[in-house]
Amino acid sequence: MNIPKIPLGEWIESFEDWLTDHAGPIFDVITSVIGSLVEGIETVLVSVPAIILIVLLTALAYWAGKWKIALFALVGLLLIDNLGLWEPSMQSLALVLTAALLSIVAGVPIGIMCARKDAVRNIVTPVLDFMQTMPAFVYLLPAVTFFSLGAVPGVIASIIFAIPPTIRLTNLGIRQVPSELIEAADAFGSTPAQKLYKLQLPLAMPTIMAGINQTIMLSLSMVVISSMIGAQGVGALVYRAVTQVKLGVGFEAGLAIVIMAILLDRLTQNAFKK
Repeated sequence: MNIPKIPLGEWIESFEDWLTDHAGPIFDVITSVIGSLVEGIETVLVSVPAIILIVLLTALAYWAGKWKIALFALVGLLLIDNLGLWEPSMQSLALVLTAALLSIVAGVPIGIMCARKDAVRNIVTPVLDFMQTMPAFVYLLPAVTFFSLGAVPGVIASIIFAIPPTIRLTNLGIRQVPSELIEAADAFGSTPAQKLYKLQLPLAMPTIMAGINQTIMLSLSMVVISSMIGAQGVGALVYRAVTQVKLGVGFEAGLAIVIMAILLDRLTQNAFKK
């Protein structure tokens, strides 16, 4: 007995056409806002002389952590500048910061709602499972369809890929607040907003920050993949090196990504502790 194939792909394409026809202005607004944010951050990072930014980041690393982190920041950033990869690295950093910022702005409130309402958590959790298990390349298809090529679809794909840790760990951190403290707050007549901002969020902050750190790392991991749809930066150099089989260029660009990843990880971890 031959069971007819479910036309799932056709349904998805029909839904895509419907969204394109009816939600086009919304996508245009999103493209404009995200594009302006990326361009603004990139302009600031690129316009500042490299040596000044290196000194500032080294000082930040020294404040946030130990002198070893500051030394790594100084040597690593000077190496990136020496290799002629400073501007592409700043372009990639602008994409990462934009994606991470929007992921945090959206993810933390969703995590709070999941912690306060089991019904919301039960709806959001399967969606997060789907987002984390779906191959990252698949996100590029709807991003390109609705937002064309360039940095904006790269940021959108990065947000979808990177936002789950922030939501999950925000939910976990708030739920791990001892019930005795919540009962004490209730006994003193605290409102739900007071309990959230003065008790739950401060105690959950280490767990929330761990989620934010993972979001930043996942955003950086999408840099190379986003280059396939026109996003500029170091990822574009890696992609070009792969297509042209240039090992040296690919190694230099990959090394710049590794330096930025280690530096962002150490900075965020130690800054959050501070």
